[in-house]
Amino acid sequence: MKTIACFFALFLGFFLCASPAGADGLPSSVELTRLMGNGTNLGNTMEACNNGAQYGHTTDDPAYYETLWGQPVTTREMIHGLKEAGFDTLRIPVAWMTNATDLARQGDYTISPAYLDRVEEIVSWAVDEGMYVLINDHWDGGWYGMFGSESAETRALAMEAYAGMWTQIARRFEPYDEHVIFEGANEEIGARFDENSPLYCSDSIDTYLTDNQRYALANQVNQAFVDAVRATGGFNASRFLLIPGYGTNIAQTCDSRFVMPRDIAEDRLLISVHCYSPWSYCGASSAASATPWGLAKDYDALEKEIRMMSKFTAQGIGVVIGEYGVLPGSDGVLKEGTAVYHSYFLDLCDAYDCCPVLWDTSCFYDRRKLQFVDSGLADLYSLRRAALEGDYAEVREAALASIAAAAASAPTTFRTDAPEAAEGESVAWIMWSSGDWAISYSVGDQYNPDSMTPGLVPVDAVISGEGTYTVSLDFTGTDKGYSNGVAFAAIGIANGEILRPGWAIHIQELKLNGEPFSLKGRPYTTSDDGTCTRTNLFNEWVTALPDDARVLYGPNISISPTVLDRSDAAFSQLERIEVTFVYGPKK
Repeated sequence: MKTIACFFALFLGFFLCASPAGADGLPSSVELTRLMGNGTNLGNTMEACNNGAQYGHTTDDPAYYETLWGQPVTTREMIHGLKEAGFDTLRIPVAWMTNATDLARQGDYTISPAYLDRVEEIVSWAVDEGMYVLINDHWDGGWYGMFGSESAETRALAMEAYAGMWTQIARRFEPYDEHVIFEGANEEIGARFDENSPLYCSDSIDTYLTDNQRYALANQVNQAFVDAVRATGGFNASRFLLIPGYGTNIAQTCDSRFVMPRDIAEDRLLISVHCYSPWSYCGASSAASATPWGLAKDYDALEKEIRMMSKFTAQGIGVVIGEYGVLPGSDGVLKEGTAVYHSYFLDLCDAYDCCPVLWDTSCFYDRRKLQFVDSGLADLYSLRRAALEGDYAEVREAALASIAAAAASAPTTFRTDAPEAAEGESVAWIMWSSGDWAISYSVGDQYNPDSMTPGLVPVDAVISGEGTYTVSLDFTGTDKGYSNGVAFAAIGIANGEILRPGWAIHIQELKLNGEPFSLKGRPYTTSDDGTCTRTNLFNEWVTALPDDARVLYGPNISISPTVLDRSDAAFSQLERIEVTFVYGPKK
């Protein structure tokens, strides 16, 4: 990993060197992200909205929304505390439309003056502290689903409202300098164009776009954002604008179909993405259900993902990772290794010139107590301020050395009981995700026995040739003691297509909680990547049978990727699943 990192450092060195400020005295886009240092979110605060209302607007009192999702009323002391804790950038997620007059029913997108006043008050406190401030439009009741409506009138209203919203925001904040940055949206620019929001959409107007249509629409909406802000003039003609990536997903944003908007101002656009990788660790609902993180391959995977954003920094476009973090469980307990992950993540951002902005809802920094909940995190962020001395190249080199050392010292596996395949052998296992996504085991075409919810006991099988094999999962040792439903399940055979091409899996018996269970159709064998052989037990994302679908016995009749009836009572509290299958060449 060290060799790879150093190679990319040399390759990117030319692009990442500091360049002089522009003629207007402002830094370049990439320089700005360095000045922004480390940031944090004022999460679950100004973006809170009343999703239960028939329409978004229920009151003109900003405090009603500000505290609706469990956060305290923001004070100047809180903002000062965040600055003192080591944060130089504050991202303020905002729900503007659910505080507008009535977009859904009357087509009125006038933002509440009281809400504008309140957001500006918080912004001014942060600017007074010398912080950079990001203002976005954040989910906002899901009104972005209007962009994907079957109704041309609704789609036109969405575009009109979007431009009108940013025109109002831009005019209000025009007097502020480069410390205030507008961010066009949150994660809505992409797949959420199809969201069927209870506030703004109904089944009668909901539709589903193709990927190409979503990308084209994302580019169009981002362009409308830039054009609307620039048209207001004044400092907005040259203000830095943060363009939301496609769904803020790194891989999807790096897709060639995503195109940065045109801009009349030179070097004033930044790109925003989010990173919670892997979600089975960062996003798990509790510390007890989180997949362990910290293997050498975990470090490597995260490094590769962040490095992808070099596509933009190499073009002189500053990168902001607007959300990241190992999210605490619903009980507030931090997951093991949280500080280690965050430290490595910040090193990656130093190495690849990204501004990291922590997602926090008072789970890391308690805004009521004005302190971090963990001393390790407090120490980490107090040392990560933006006031860096010397050439940025020195910062990058130090970060590269740190990430290489971390990966080199990481273990290669957490498990000693996982079967190992000898030459000519492979391993079969049950890929699994519970219905509530709280329990998982090695989902994906690569056999990864370490990707496992704590307490789960798998029995995998070494495949040495044609024969009958049994694989199983026991959920009784997990935090819940059972799997709550099933969202995805499959039998996988690692390298099966390489070692035994064309062979098929025939399920001989499937047991749930020790009792035989009848399938509601015939499973088939296929491969998604040309390497792993798999038989889907429940995969509702498959909408058409693949060309290589095959069965061990007879013709391809009544075959299906969803042969488990997950409405059966056995899945409500599934303690154990066991599958016995025959594997061999087609008969």
